[in-house]
Amino acid sequence: MVFPVVFLKLADWVLYQLLANSCYRAARKVRNYGFFLRNQTPRSSSQQQAASLFPTASHCDVGNNIRSSQTLVCDIHGVLLRAETFFPYFMLVAFEAGDILRAFLLLLSCSFLWVLDYELKLRVMIFISFCGLRKKDIESVGRAVLPKFYLENLNLQAYEVWSKTSSRVVFTSIPRVMVEGFLKEYMAVDDVAGTELHTVGNRFTGLLSSSGLLVKHKALKAYFGDKKPDVGLGSSSLHDHHFISLCKEAYVVHKEDGRNNQSCLMPRDKYPKPLIFHDGRLAFLPTPFATLCMFLWLPFGIVLAIFRILVGICLPYRLAIFWGSLSGVQLTFQGCFPSSNLEQKKGVLYVCTHRTLLDPVFLSTALCKPLTAVTYSLSKMSEIIAPIKTVRLTRDRKQDGETMQKLLSEGDLVVCPEGTTCREPYLLRFSSLFAELADEIVPVAMNAHVSMFYGTTASGLKWLDPIFFLMNPRPSYHVQILGKVPPEFTCAGGRSSFEVANYIQRKLADALGFECTTFTRRDKYLMLASNEGIVRENKRN
Repeated sequence: MVFPVVFLKLADWVLYQLLANSCYRAARKVRNYGFFLRNQTPRSSSQQQAASLFPTASHCDVGNNIRSSQTLVCDIHGVLLRAETFFPYFMLVAFEAGDILRAFLLLLSCSFLWVLDYELKLRVMIFISFCGLRKKDIESVGRAVLPKFYLENLNLQAYEVWSKTSSRVVFTSIPRVMVEGFLKEYMAVDDVAGTELHTVGNRFTGLLSSSGLLVKHKALKAYFGDKKPDVGLGSSSLHDHHFISLCKEAYVVHKEDGRNNQSCLMPRDKYPKPLIFHDGRLAFLPTPFATLCMFLWLPFGIVLAIFRILVGICLPYRLAIFWGSLSGVQLTFQGCFPSSNLEQKKGVLYVCTHRTLLDPVFLSTALCKPLTAVTYSLSKMSEIIAPIKTVRLTRDRKQDGETMQKLLSEGDLVVCPEGTTCREPYLLRFSSLFAELADEIVPVAMNAHVSMFYGTTASGLKWLDPIFFLMNPRPSYHVQILGKVPPEFTCAGGRSSFEVANYIQRKLADALGFECTTFTRRDKYLMLASNEGIVRENKRN
C-alpha cells in the first residue's frame, strides 16, 4: 500500500504543482524577457531599496566582546556560503550517494529549472537527488563529502560575525540532512531547522514531509516565541529581509560581495576546524557547466585510463614514462638514486607517504627498477593490473614482520607506514614496524594532484581507485627521495622504533610542507565509513 500512496502524491505534484504553475511562470518570464534585457542594471531598484534597509555584514561590530553572549540566526545558503546556487551540493548527493545516471538526470533538469520559482526548483532537485536513496548513504555524504566543499565556499565576512556569538541557530529551506552534519561538526551550531523529507523504511521517497518546505520567518517565530534573537544575517533577497527583520540587529550579505570580493574568501588556516579527512570521487565543485564538462570527458577518460594502464604494464620503464607523459601523466623526480651497500644482504627499505594505491608503481617507474610493495588492503583487481609485485599484510604484527623480513632478503621493498591514504596536506601517524626490520631506510616524499576525480575512497569500490586516478586529464605525481636515514637515527644506532618512525614522519612532512598528526587508519575509516577499514576476503573491496 505504500507505493501507490507515494505514486499518487507524486502524480498530483507533477500535474498540478509542476506543470500548471511552471507553464504559467515560464510564459510570464518569456513575455518579460525583452523588458529585462532593455532595463538591465547591476542591481534592480527593488533590490537596492530592500538592501538599503539593513547594513552589510562588514558593518557589524566584531571588535569587542559585546557579542560573546548573543544569539545569531542565519541561513547557510547565500549567507554562510558564497555560492549563489545550491545545485552543486545536490549534484554531490546525486553522484556520491546515488550513481552516475542519477547525476546525469539532475544535469538534464537544468534545461527547465530556470523557468521554475525557488520552491519548485528546490522540490525538483530534492526529488531527483534523494528518491530511493538510503538514509545511511545520505548521512555518509553529509558527514564525509559535503564538508570539504562547504568549507571551501565559506564567506569569511559572515563567519567573522558568526564566530563572535555564543549561540547560533540556522534556519534553511535546504534539507536538514544535507547541512546538519557539517554545521554541528565544523561550525559549532546549537540547532538546525531545515526542510524535512518523507521516508519509507530506511529510504527517502524524494518528497517533502507533511510540513513542506521550511519557511524561515515562521520557523524563527515558532522556535524563539516572543523572544527576539540578537543578530540576524540574511541575503539580499526580500524573503530574507522578512526573516532578519525579526531580530534585534540585522545585517545583509550580498551575492556580489561573496562572489567577487577577495576578502570574503576563507583561507585554509582560518577554517573553524581542520579538514583532514574527506571522501567522494569528485575533486571539483560540480556546477552545471563543470558537470557537463565531466560528462563530455568521461568516455575519453575511460579510454585514456585503459591506455595508461596498458602502457604501465606492457612497456619498459623509459618507454612507459615517455608514452605516459604524452598521454598527460606528469611525473616529476627529485633527489638522487640511493647507492646500494654490497655488504648488506638485505634490500633497501623505501618508506613513502601514501597518497594513492599507485605510490609504489610511480616510485618503481621513477627509479626504473622493479620493487615489491606491501599493503594492508588491496583488491584482487588491483593486484592483477599492478605492474609490480604486491604482497598483502594481515595486521598481525609478528606475521607481518616475518613477511617483510623475507621480502627484504629478496630485494628492495616499499612500505607506506601511514596505513592509508590522506588527500589533504597532513601525514597520519607512522606505524613503527618497518623501523625494526631494516637499517637501510630511504624516506620518499610522494604527492599526487588531480583535477577531476580522486583516486582514493573509504566507502566506495577500491578496485576502481587507480582507474579513477588515471581518468583525470592531467594527473601528476611528485617523487622526492630524501636520502638514507643516518645510522644514528636507526634502531641499530640505539633509537627505539617509535623514535625512528617519528623522525622519518617529520622529515617527510618538512619536505612536502605537510603537518604531522597522530590520526590513524582506524580514525579515518570510523569518521568516513563508520567502520575500522578492515577488508574481508569474502567481500568485494
